[in-house]
Amino acid sequence: MGTHWSQSNRLTQSAQSMRQGSDGDDDSLDGRDRQEDIAQFPYVEFTGRDSITCPTCQGTGRIPTGQVNELVALIPYSDQRLQPQRTKLYVVISVVVCLLVSCLVAFFLFPRSVLVDDDGIKEVTVHFDRNNTKVLMNMTSTLNFSNSNFFTVSVDSVSSQVLYMKTVIGTQQLDNVLHIQPLSTKQVNFTVSMEISGTLSYVYTFCTMESIKVHNIVVFMQTSVKTSYIVRTAQNTLEAYRYIDCGSNSTMPRKPPFPL
Repeated sequence: MGTHWSQSNRLTQSAQSMRQGSDGDDDSLDGRDRQEDIAQFPYVEFTGRDSITCPTCQGTGRIPTGQVNELVALIPYSDQRLQPQRTKLYVVISVVVCLLVSCLVAFFLFPRSVLVDDDGIKEVTVHFDRNNTKVLMNMTSTLNFSNSNFFTVSVDSVSSQVLYMKTVIGTQQLDNVLHIQPLSTKQVNFTVSMEISGTLSYVYTFCTMESIKVHNIVVFMQTSVKTSYIVRTAQNTLEAYRYIDCGSNSTMPRKPPFPL
């Protein structure tokens, strides 16, 4: 009888402990034991008509360790990060700024032609070689350069030759002449030494004839100017006929800068 009562008592205690355990399940949901039990529960993915199996997880609910840096997280379409504000305004402003910068760069860096103007003869000196019936002359001419660019222009060379009756009587070559600053003008004087002799010895007789007051001869002058700026080179060629008094030294009057 005592044995039966003790067994009944033990059953009653075990039943009570089971009821207490069931009542305390809600309190132990967030416990460490409960989390370990959930972690050991296998992952099951339920898909309905309007859903598909996650291609990244491949139905396992876990990402392989070797693909952590290769996979991209999915962001909902309704996420605000995918709907930036004033997108059209920013695009229009960017396009306008790019066009403005391009126009300014083209305006300031677009190469313009360097204007070269022949300002005529500045001075002529004449010498006679009576023994060899030669006329020796030094003719100084002037060139005006105008730089309309927004960068410096280099005048690399000035080459000139003078012909009389299709015969070359003098040449001149100048290298590394000068640098012209942006939006400025400069002037260059160069002298060509000329000699008239040989088959043209009759010019000596004409130039030394005392009965004639003005001993004008006509010479043809060709001048070539090479300029360079940025990655461009240009060449200007000037041609003109000049009247020279070969009877004596002369200084040509300068043209006024403005008409009187």
